[in-house]
Amino acid sequence: MPNKPILGLDKDDRETAGRLLAAFFDDYEQSIAQRPLVPEVDREILAGLLATPFPDKGIGVEGLFREINQKILPNSTTVAHPRFLAYVLGPPNGIAPYAEAIAATINQNCNFWQLSPAASVVERAVITWLCGLFGYGDQAGGILTSGGSIATLNALTTALHARRPRFREQGLQTAGPQLVVYTSAEAHRCVDKAAAILGIGLDNVRHVPTDDRYRMRVDVLEETIHADRAAGLEPFCVVATPGTVTSGSIDPIAEIADVCTRQDVWLHLDGAYGALFVLSERNRAAFEACARADSIALDPHKLLFAPLEAGCLLVRDRARLARAYAFSSSYLTVEDDPLMVDYMDYGPQLSRSFKAFKVWSALHTFGVDAFRTAIDHMLDLAQYMADLIEAAPDLELMAPVSLTAVCFRIKGATEADHTAVLAALVKEGTALLGPARLDGRHGIRACVTNHRTTRDDIELILTRLSDMARHHRGPVGDTLEVAP
Repeated sequence: MPNKPILGLDKDDRETAGRLLAAFFDDYEQSIAQRPLVPEVDREILAGLLATPFPDKGIGVEGLFREINQKILPNSTTVAHPRFLAYVLGPPNGIAPYAEAIAATINQNCNFWQLSPAASVVERAVITWLCGLFGYGDQAGGILTSGGSIATLNALTTALHARRPRFREQGLQTAGPQLVVYTSAEAHRCVDKAAAILGIGLDNVRHVPTDDRYRMRVDVLEETIHADRAAGLEPFCVVATPGTVTSGSIDPIAEIADVCTRQDVWLHLDGAYGALFVLSERNRAAFEACARADSIALDPHKLLFAPLEAGCLLVRDRARLARAYAFSSSYLTVEDDPLMVDYMDYGPQLSRSFKAFKVWSALHTFGVDAFRTAIDHMLDLAQYMADLIEAAPDLELMAPVSLTAVCFRIKGATEADHTAVLAALVKEGTALLGPARLDGRHGIRACVTNHRTTRDDIELILTRLSDMARHHRGPVGDTLEVAP
Protein backbone atom coordinates (compact mmCIF):
# COMPACT_ATOMS: atom_id res chain seq x y z
CA MET A 1 0.00 0.00 0.00
CA PRO A 2 1.52 3.40 -0.98
CA ASN A 3 2.52 5.83 1.73
CA LYS A 4 0.14 8.66 2.49
CA PRO A 5 1.38 11.89 0.82
CA ILE A 6 3.03 14.32 3.23
CA LEU A 7 1.27 17.43 1.92
CA GLY A 8 -1.43 15.83 -0.17
CA LEU A 9 -4.67 13.96 0.40
CA ASP A 10 -5.18 10.29 -0.25
CA LYS A 11 -8.29 8.96 -1.95
CA ASP A 12 -10.31 8.70 1.27
CA ASP A 13 -9.31 12.20 2.35
CA ARG A 14 -10.24 13.63 -1.04
CA GLU A 15 -13.66 12.01 -0.86
CA THR A 16 -14.15 13.35 2.67
CA ALA A 17 -13.02 16.84 1.71
CA GLY A 18 -15.27 16.84 -1.37
CA ARG A 19 -18.29 15.69 0.64
CA LEU A 20 -17.72 18.22 3.42
CA LEU A 21 -17.05 21.05 0.99
CA ALA A 22 -20.20 20.30 -1.01
CA ALA A 23 -22.19 20.20 2.23
CA PHE A 24 -20.67 23.52 3.30
CA PHE A 25 -21.60 25.16 -0.01
CA ASP A 26 -25.15 23.84 0.15
CA ASP A 27 -25.75 24.64 3.82
CA TYR A 28 -24.41 28.16 3.41
CA GLU A 29 -26.50 28.85 0.32
CA GLN A 30 -29.66 27.65 2.05
CA SER A 31 -29.03 29.63 5.24
CA ILE A 32 -27.88 33.03 3.92
CA ALA A 33 -31.14 34.90 4.54
CA GLN A 34 -31.37 33.54 8.10
CA ARG A 35 -27.78 34.31 9.07
CA PRO A 36 -26.94 37.41 11.12
CA LEU A 37 -25.77 40.29 8.95
CA VAL A 38 -22.94 41.08 11.32
CA PRO A 39 -21.88 38.33 13.72
CA GLU A 40 -22.11 38.65 17.45
CA VAL A 41 -18.38 38.21 17.73
CA ASP A 42 -17.24 35.51 20.14
CA ARG A 43 -14.09 37.20 21.39
CA GLU A 44 -13.02 34.15 23.37
CA ILE A 45 -13.01 32.00 20.25
CA LEU A 46 -11.16 34.64 18.21
CA ALA A 47 -8.62 35.14 20.98
CA GLY A 48 -8.13 31.40 20.97
CA LEU A 49 -7.51 31.43 17.22
CA LEU A 50 -4.79 33.99 17.83
CA ALA A 51 -3.22 32.35 20.87
CA THR A 52 -3.41 28.66 19.95
CA PRO A 53 -0.15 27.43 18.39
CA PHE A 54 -0.29 25.52 15.13
CA PRO A 55 -0.19 21.79 15.89
CA ASP A 56 2.85 19.62 15.25
CA LYS A 57 0.46 16.86 14.21
CA GLY A 58 -2.35 17.95 11.92
CA ILE A 59 -6.03 17.70 12.81
CA GLY A 60 -6.95 16.25 9.41
CA VAL A 61 -9.71 17.11 6.97
CA GLU A 62 -12.66 16.51 9.29
CA GLY A 63 -10.94 18.39 12.10
CA LEU A 64 -10.36 21.35 9.80
CA PHE A 65 -14.00 21.51 8.72
CA ARG A 66 -15.06 21.39 12.38
CA GLU A 67 -12.84 24.41 13.06
CA ILE A 68 -14.33 26.24 10.07
CA ASN A 69 -17.95 25.53 11.02
CA GLN A 70 -17.52 26.16 14.74
CA LYS A 71 -15.12 29.12 14.77
CA ILE A 72 -14.66 30.80 11.39
CA LEU A 73 -18.17 30.87 9.93
CA PRO A 74 -20.00 32.06 13.09
CA ASN A 75 -17.60 35.01 13.31
CA SER A 76 -17.88 36.08 9.68
CA THR A 77 -20.02 38.85 8.19
CA THR A 78 -22.78 37.60 5.88
CA VAL A 79 -21.86 39.66 2.82
CA ALA A 80 -24.31 37.67 0.68
CA HIS A 81 -27.31 38.55 2.87
CA PRO A 82 -29.99 40.25 0.73
CA ARG A 83 -30.16 43.20 3.12
CA PHE A 84 -26.39 43.74 3.26
CA LEU A 85 -26.51 47.18 1.61
CA ALA A 86 -23.89 49.23 3.44
CA TYR A 87 -21.05 48.90 0.98
CA VAL A 88 -20.34 48.36 -2.70
CA LEU A 89 -19.71 44.69 -2.10
CA GLY A 90 -21.96 42.14 -3.70
CA PRO A 91 -22.17 38.42 -3.08
CA PRO A 92 -20.12 36.08 -5.25
CA ASN A 93 -21.94 34.46 -8.13
CA GLY A 94 -22.83 30.77 -7.86
CA ILE A 95 -19.99 29.33 -9.95
CA ALA A 96 -17.32 31.35 -8.17
CA PRO A 97 -16.40 28.86 -5.42
CA TYR A 98 -15.89 26.13 -7.99
CA ALA A 99 -13.83 28.36 -10.28
CA GLU A 100 -11.69 29.45 -7.37
CA ALA A 101 -11.07 25.83 -6.39
CA ILE A 102 -9.95 24.96 -9.93
CA ALA A 103 -7.70 28.03 -10.14
CA ALA A 104 -6.11 27.01 -6.82
CA THR A 105 -5.64 23.45 -8.07
CA ILE A 106 -3.76 24.35 -11.25
CA ASN A 107 -2.06 27.30 -9.48
CA GLN A 108 -0.97 29.24 -12.55
CA ASN A 109 1.51 32.07 -12.07
CA CYS A 110 0.20 34.73 -14.43
CA ASN A 111 3.39 36.66 -14.98
CA PHE A 112 4.93 35.46 -18.25
CA TRP A 113 3.10 33.22 -20.63
CA GLN A 114 5.29 30.11 -20.41
CA LEU A 115 4.16 29.61 -16.79
CA SER A 116 0.48 30.12 -17.67
CA PRO A 117 -0.34 29.91 -21.40
CA ALA A 118 -4.09 29.27 -21.08
CA ALA A 119 -4.34 31.78 -18.22
CA SER A 120 -2.60 34.41 -20.33
CA VAL A 121 -5.17 33.98 -23.10
CA VAL A 122 -8.10 33.90 -20.65
CA GLU A 123 -6.99 37.16 -19.01
CA ARG A 124 -6.49 38.69 -22.45
CA ALA A 125 -10.00 37.60 -23.44
CA VAL A 126 -11.51 39.17 -20.31
CA ILE A 127 -9.53 42.40 -20.79
CA THR A 128 -10.49 42.59 -24.48
CA TRP A 129 -14.17 42.16 -23.63
CA LEU A 130 -14.00 44.84 -20.93
CA CYS A 131 -12.18 47.23 -23.29
CA GLY A 132 -14.93 46.70 -25.84
CA LEU A 133 -17.60 47.74 -23.35
CA PHE A 134 -16.09 51.22 -23.28
CA GLY A 135 -15.33 51.61 -26.96
CA TYR A 136 -11.59 51.10 -26.61
CA GLY A 137 -9.90 50.03 -29.86
CA ASP A 138 -7.30 47.46 -30.85
CA GLN A 139 -4.44 49.37 -29.20
CA ALA A 140 -6.05 49.10 -25.77
CA GLY A 141 -5.09 46.66 -23.06
CA GLY A 142 -5.01 46.23 -19.33
CA ILE A 143 -4.44 43.97 -16.39
CA LEU A 144 -6.48 42.48 -13.55
CA THR A 145 -5.53 43.83 -10.14
CA SER A 146 -6.53 43.28 -6.52
CA GLY A 147 -9.07 46.10 -6.71
CA GLY A 148 -9.93 49.58 -7.89
CA SER A 149 -7.52 51.34 -5.52
CA ILE A 150 -4.52 49.49 -6.94
CA ALA A 151 -5.86 50.02 -10.47
CA THR A 152 -5.97 53.77 -9.86
CA LEU A 153 -2.49 53.71 -8.31
CA ASN A 154 -1.20 51.87 -11.40
CA ALA A 155 -2.99 54.34 -13.67
CA LEU A 156 -1.33 57.34 -12.01
CA THR A 157 2.02 55.55 -12.26
CA THR A 158 1.43 55.05 -15.98
CA ALA A 159 0.42 58.70 -16.36
CA LEU A 160 3.61 59.80 -14.59
CA HIS A 161 5.74 57.83 -17.04
CA ALA A 162 3.78 59.30 -19.93
CA ARG A 163 4.23 62.85 -18.62
CA ARG A 164 7.90 62.54 -17.70
CA PRO A 165 9.74 60.39 -20.29
CA ARG A 166 12.72 59.93 -17.93
CA PHE A 167 10.61 59.23 -14.86
CA ARG A 168 11.97 55.68 -14.62
CA GLU A 169 15.54 56.93 -14.34
CA GLN A 170 15.00 60.15 -12.41
CA GLY A 171 11.77 59.66 -10.50
CA LEU A 172 10.50 62.86 -8.97
CA GLN A 173 14.07 64.00 -8.20
CA THR A 174 14.17 66.49 -11.06
CA ALA A 175 14.14 70.22 -11.49
CA GLY A 176 10.76 70.02 -13.21
CA PRO A 177 7.72 71.80 -11.79
CA GLN A 178 5.55 70.11 -9.20
CA LEU A 179 2.95 67.80 -10.74
CA VAL A 180 -0.72 68.34 -9.86
CA VAL A 181 -3.66 65.88 -9.85
CA TYR A 182 -7.30 67.00 -10.05
CA THR A 183 -10.29 65.11 -8.80
CA SER A 184 -13.76 65.69 -7.38
CA ALA A 185 -14.57 66.65 -3.81
CA GLU A 186 -16.69 63.47 -3.85
CA ALA A 187 -13.87 61.23 -5.16
CA HIS A 188 -12.75 58.04 -3.45
CA ARG A 189 -9.82 58.35 -1.09
CA CYS A 190 -7.76 56.07 -3.34
CA VAL A 191 -6.79 59.16 -5.37
CA ASP A 192 -5.25 60.84 -2.32
CA LYS A 193 -3.61 57.58 -1.31
CA ALA A 194 -2.07 57.09 -4.76
CA ALA A 195 -0.71 60.64 -4.73
CA ALA A 196 0.83 60.05 -1.31
CA ILE A 197 2.38 56.71 -2.29
CA LEU A 198 3.83 58.03 -5.55
CA GLY A 199 5.42 61.06 -3.91
CA ILE A 200 3.17 63.58 -5.66
CA GLY A 201 1.99 64.77 -2.26
CA LEU A 202 -1.45 65.62 -0.91
CA ASP A 203 -0.70 69.32 -1.28
CA ASN A 204 -0.69 68.72 -5.03
CA VAL A 205 -4.14 67.09 -5.19
CA ARG A 206 -6.95 69.48 -6.03
CA HIS A 207 -10.44 68.48 -4.88
CA VAL A 208 -12.70 70.28 -7.32
CA PRO A 209 -16.12 71.28 -5.89
CA THR A 210 -19.29 69.67 -7.18
CA ASP A 211 -22.62 70.93 -8.48
CA ASP A 212 -26.05 70.35 -6.96
CA ARG A 213 -25.97 66.76 -8.29
CA TYR A 214 -22.54 66.08 -6.69
CA ARG A 215 -20.77 66.02 -10.05
CA MET A 216 -17.40 67.65 -10.64
CA ARG A 217 -17.77 71.25 -11.79
CA VAL A 218 -16.01 71.44 -15.14
CA ASP A 219 -15.74 75.24 -15.12
CA VAL A 220 -13.92 75.19 -11.78
CA LEU A 221 -11.69 72.34 -12.98
CA GLU A 222 -10.42 74.34 -15.95
CA GLU A 223 -10.04 77.52 -13.91
CA THR A 224 -7.98 75.60 -11.34
CA ILE A 225 -5.74 74.12 -14.03
CA HIS A 226 -5.12 77.61 -15.46
CA ALA A 227 -4.34 78.98 -12.00
CA ASP A 228 -1.86 76.21 -11.26
CA ARG A 229 -0.09 76.71 -14.58
CA ALA A 230 0.16 80.43 -13.88
CA ALA A 231 1.73 79.57 -10.51
CA GLY A 232 4.44 77.51 -12.22
CA LEU A 233 2.97 74.08 -11.46
CA GLU A 234 2.43 71.25 -13.95
CA PRO A 235 -1.10 69.82 -14.25
CA PHE A 236 -0.78 66.23 -15.44
CA CYS A 237 -3.83 64.12 -14.51
CA VAL A 238 -7.56 64.46 -13.91
CA VAL A 239 -9.36 61.63 -12.10
CA ALA A 240 -13.09 61.71 -12.85
CA THR A 241 -15.66 59.39 -11.32
CA PRO A 242 -18.47 57.68 -13.24
CA GLY A 243 -20.31 56.70 -10.06
CA THR A 244 -19.08 58.38 -6.87
CA VAL A 245 -18.80 56.16 -3.85
CA THR A 246 -21.29 58.08 -1.68
CA SER A 247 -24.09 59.26 -3.97
CA GLY A 248 -23.35 57.37 -7.19
CA SER A 249 -23.18 60.62 -9.16
CA ILE A 250 -21.67 60.43 -12.64
CA ASP A 251 -19.18 63.18 -13.41
CA PRO A 252 -19.70 64.86 -16.83
CA ILE A 253 -17.12 62.73 -18.62
CA ALA A 254 -17.45 64.29 -22.08
CA GLU A 255 -16.95 67.84 -20.82
CA ILE A 256 -14.06 66.77 -18.60
CA ALA A 257 -12.48 64.98 -21.56
CA ASP A 258 -12.73 68.23 -23.54
CA VAL A 259 -10.82 70.03 -20.79
CA CYS A 260 -8.17 67.30 -20.67
CA THR A 261 -7.70 67.53 -24.43
CA ARG A 262 -7.35 71.32 -24.35
CA GLN A 263 -5.02 71.22 -21.35
CA ASP A 264 -3.00 68.16 -22.45
CA VAL A 265 -3.53 66.16 -19.26
CA TRP A 266 -4.17 62.47 -18.68
CA LEU A 267 -7.79 61.52 -17.99
CA HIS A 268 -8.31 58.59 -15.64
CA LEU A 269 -11.75 57.29 -14.65
CA ASP A 270 -12.20 55.73 -11.23
CA GLY A 271 -15.05 53.45 -12.20
CA ALA A 272 -14.49 50.92 -9.42
CA TYR A 273 -18.14 51.25 -8.39
CA GLY A 274 -19.89 52.66 -11.41
CA ALA A 275 -18.12 51.74 -14.65
CA LEU A 276 -19.74 48.33 -15.13
CA PHE A 277 -23.19 49.89 -15.15
CA VAL A 278 -22.28 50.36 -18.81
CA LEU A 279 -23.77 46.87 -19.22
CA SER A 280 -27.22 48.39 -18.76
CA GLU A 281 -28.74 49.86 -21.90
CA ARG A 282 -30.37 52.61 -19.86
CA ASN A 283 -26.91 53.93 -18.82
CA ARG A 284 -25.15 53.52 -22.15
CA ALA A 285 -25.33 57.21 -23.07
CA ALA A 286 -23.92 58.33 -19.72
CA PHE A 287 -20.84 56.16 -20.26
CA GLU A 288 -20.32 56.76 -23.97
CA ALA A 289 -17.57 59.33 -23.41
CA CYS A 290 -15.52 56.85 -21.35
CA ALA A 291 -13.85 55.87 -24.64
CA ARG A 292 -12.01 59.20 -24.50
CA ALA A 293 -10.34 58.44 -21.17
CA ASP A 294 -6.68 57.42 -21.14
CA SER A 295 -7.38 54.81 -18.45
CA ILE A 296 -10.29 53.29 -16.54
CA ALA A 297 -10.36 51.45 -13.21
CA LEU A 298 -13.20 49.02 -12.56
CA ASP A 299 -14.01 46.13 -10.25
CA PRO A 300 -15.30 42.75 -11.47
CA HIS A 301 -15.61 41.85 -7.78
CA LYS A 302 -18.47 44.33 -7.62
CA LEU A 303 -20.95 44.21 -10.50
CA LEU A 304 -19.66 40.98 -12.06
CA PHE A 305 -19.99 39.37 -8.61
CA ALA A 306 -16.56 37.76 -8.71
CA PRO A 307 -15.24 36.86 -5.27
CA LEU A 308 -12.52 39.08 -3.86
CA GLU A 309 -10.07 40.00 -5.25
CA ALA A 310 -10.73 41.10 -8.84
CA GLY A 311 -10.08 44.67 -9.90
CA CYS A 312 -8.99 45.86 -13.32
CA LEU A 313 -7.09 48.64 -15.06
CA LEU A 314 -7.80 49.38 -18.73
CA VAL A 315 -5.53 51.67 -20.75
CA ARG A 316 -6.43 53.09 -24.14
CA ASP A 317 -2.84 52.61 -25.34
CA ARG A 318 -1.44 49.42 -23.81
CA ALA A 319 2.10 50.37 -24.90
CA ARG A 320 2.05 53.00 -22.16
CA LEU A 321 1.58 50.27 -19.56
CA ALA A 322 4.63 48.44 -20.85
CA ARG A 323 6.70 51.63 -20.83
CA ALA A 324 5.84 52.07 -17.17
CA TYR A 325 6.23 48.49 -15.99
CA ALA A 326 8.34 46.34 -18.34
CA PHE A 327 11.77 45.31 -17.06
CA SER A 328 14.06 42.64 -18.53
CA SER A 329 15.39 39.67 -16.57
CA SER A 330 17.53 37.02 -18.22
CA TYR A 331 16.05 34.20 -16.16
CA LEU A 332 12.52 35.16 -17.23
CA THR A 333 13.27 35.49 -20.93
CA VAL A 334 10.84 33.65 -23.14
CA GLU A 335 10.08 33.89 -26.83
CA ASP A 336 7.36 36.40 -27.73
CA ASP A 337 4.11 34.91 -28.92
CA PRO A 338 1.45 37.09 -30.57
CA LEU A 339 -1.30 35.08 -28.88
CA MET A 340 0.05 35.57 -25.37
CA VAL A 341 0.63 38.51 -23.03
CA ASP A 342 3.38 38.68 -20.42
CA TYR A 343 1.42 40.41 -17.67
CA MET A 344 4.54 40.98 -15.60
CA ASP A 345 5.20 43.82 -18.09
CA TYR A 346 1.81 45.46 -17.42
CA GLY A 347 1.92 45.91 -13.67
CA PRO A 348 4.13 45.92 -10.55
CA GLN A 349 3.65 42.27 -9.62
CA LEU A 350 5.68 39.31 -10.76
CA SER A 351 3.81 36.48 -9.03
CA ARG A 352 0.12 36.84 -9.87
CA SER A 353 -2.85 34.57 -9.28
CA PHE A 354 -5.29 33.47 -11.98
CA LYS A 355 -7.90 36.15 -11.16
CA ALA A 356 -9.31 36.15 -14.67
CA PHE A 357 -10.53 32.58 -14.39
CA LYS A 358 -13.41 33.32 -12.02
CA VAL A 359 -14.56 36.20 -14.25
CA TRP A 360 -14.24 34.14 -17.43
CA SER A 361 -16.02 31.17 -15.81
CA ALA A 362 -18.99 33.26 -14.67
CA LEU A 363 -19.41 34.94 -18.06
CA HIS A 364 -19.41 31.54 -19.75
CA THR A 365 -21.65 29.87 -17.17
CA PHE A 366 -24.38 32.51 -16.97
CA GLY A 367 -23.86 34.57 -20.13
CA VAL A 368 -23.51 38.34 -20.37
CA ASP A 369 -27.29 38.85 -20.48
CA ALA A 370 -27.62 37.46 -16.96
CA PHE A 371 -25.33 40.21 -15.65
CA ARG A 372 -27.24 42.85 -17.61
CA THR A 373 -30.46 41.57 -16.03
CA ALA A 374 -28.94 41.59 -12.53
CA ILE A 375 -27.69 45.16 -12.98
CA ASP A 376 -31.05 46.38 -14.26
CA HIS A 377 -32.73 44.63 -11.33
CA MET A 378 -30.51 46.52 -8.88
CA LEU A 379 -31.09 49.82 -10.67
CA ASP A 380 -34.84 49.21 -10.42
CA LEU A 381 -34.59 48.42 -6.71
CA ALA A 382 -32.62 51.59 -6.00
CA GLN A 383 -35.22 53.68 -7.80
CA TYR A 384 -38.00 51.83 -5.97
CA MET A 385 -36.30 52.62 -2.68
CA ALA A 386 -36.02 56.28 -3.69
CA ASP A 387 -39.72 56.36 -4.58
CA LEU A 388 -40.67 54.91 -1.19
CA ILE A 389 -38.48 57.46 0.58
CA GLU A 390 -40.05 60.35 -1.33
CA ALA A 391 -43.49 59.05 -0.39
CA ALA A 392 -42.59 58.73 3.31
CA PRO A 393 -43.48 61.92 5.23
CA ASP A 394 -40.62 61.58 7.73
CA LEU A 395 -37.84 60.69 5.29
CA GLU A 396 -36.12 62.67 2.54
CA LEU A 397 -33.58 61.99 -0.20
CA MET A 398 -30.24 63.74 0.14
CA ALA A 399 -29.21 63.34 -3.51
CA PRO A 400 -30.66 62.24 -6.85
CA VAL A 401 -30.34 58.50 -7.46
CA SER A 402 -28.11 58.09 -10.53
CA LEU A 403 -27.10 54.44 -10.07
CA THR A 404 -27.79 52.24 -7.04
CA ALA A 405 -26.57 54.39 -4.14
CA VAL A 406 -29.50 55.88 -2.21
CA CYS A 407 -28.66 58.62 0.31
CA PHE A 408 -31.45 59.81 2.60
CA ARG A 409 -32.15 61.09 6.06
CA ILE A 410 -34.78 61.16 8.76
CA LYS A 411 -36.18 64.68 8.85
CA GLY A 412 -34.98 66.55 11.89
CA ALA A 413 -32.57 63.79 12.97
CA THR A 414 -29.01 64.48 14.09
CA GLU A 415 -25.85 62.56 13.24
CA ALA A 416 -26.16 60.74 16.58
CA ASP A 417 -29.76 59.84 15.74
CA HIS A 418 -28.79 58.34 12.41
CA THR A 419 -25.93 56.43 14.03
CA ALA A 420 -28.36 54.99 16.57
CA VAL A 421 -30.77 53.98 13.80
CA LEU A 422 -28.02 52.17 11.87
CA ALA A 423 -26.95 50.31 15.00
CA ALA A 424 -30.55 49.33 15.79
CA LEU A 425 -31.14 48.00 12.27
CA VAL A 426 -28.12 45.73 12.60
CA LYS A 427 -28.90 44.61 16.14
CA GLU A 428 -32.45 43.59 15.28
CA GLY A 429 -31.33 41.91 12.05
CA THR A 430 -33.25 44.19 9.71
CA ALA A 431 -30.40 45.46 7.51
CA LEU A 432 -26.83 46.66 7.35
CA LEU A 433 -26.84 50.19 5.93
CA GLY A 434 -24.11 52.81 6.10
CA PRO A 435 -23.71 56.46 7.06
CA ALA A 436 -23.71 59.26 4.48
CA ARG A 437 -22.45 62.81 4.56
CA LEU A 438 -23.20 65.26 1.75
CA ASP A 439 -22.79 69.04 1.95
CA GLY A 440 -22.14 68.71 5.66
CA ARG A 441 -25.48 66.95 6.22
CA HIS A 442 -25.52 63.53 7.85
CA GLY A 443 -27.80 60.70 6.87
CA ILE A 444 -28.02 57.08 5.76
CA ARG A 445 -26.78 55.35 2.63
CA ALA A 446 -28.01 52.13 1.06
CA CYS A 447 -26.13 50.78 -1.93
CA VAL A 448 -27.93 48.06 -3.86
CA THR A 449 -25.15 45.90 -5.28
CA ASN A 450 -26.60 42.55 -4.26
CA HIS A 451 -28.34 40.41 -6.87
CA ARG A 452 -30.17 38.58 -4.06
CA THR A 453 -32.00 41.70 -2.85
CA THR A 454 -35.74 41.89 -3.61
CA ARG A 455 -38.52 44.46 -3.43
CA ASP A 456 -39.68 42.73 -0.25
CA ASP A 457 -36.29 43.48 1.34
CA ILE A 458 -36.51 47.13 0.34
CA GLU A 459 -40.06 47.39 1.68
CA LEU A 460 -39.07 45.76 4.97
CA ILE A 461 -36.21 48.23 5.45
CA LEU A 462 -38.28 51.30 4.60
CA THR A 463 -41.22 50.18 6.73
CA ARG A 464 -38.93 49.86 9.71
CA LEU A 465 -37.20 53.18 9.05
CA SER A 466 -40.53 54.96 8.64
CA ASP A 467 -41.67 53.50 11.94
CA MET A 468 -38.51 54.77 13.64
CA ALA A 469 -38.94 58.18 12.04
CA ARG A 470 -42.58 58.49 13.15
CA HIS A 471 -41.55 57.84 16.73
CA HIS A 472 -38.63 60.24 16.58
CA ARG A 473 -38.68 62.46 19.67
CA GLY A 474 -35.23 63.82 20.37
CA PRO A 475 -32.46 61.22 20.23
CA VAL A 476 -33.64 58.23 18.24
CA GLY A 477 -31.68 55.96 20.52
CA ASP A 478 -33.95 57.01 23.39
CA THR A 479 -37.10 56.08 21.48
CA LEU A 480 -36.06 52.73 20.04
CA GLU A 481 -36.80 50.92 23.29
CA VAL A 482 -40.32 52.32 23.54
CA ALA A 483 -41.07 52.06 19.81
CA PRO A 484 -39.39 48.85 18.61
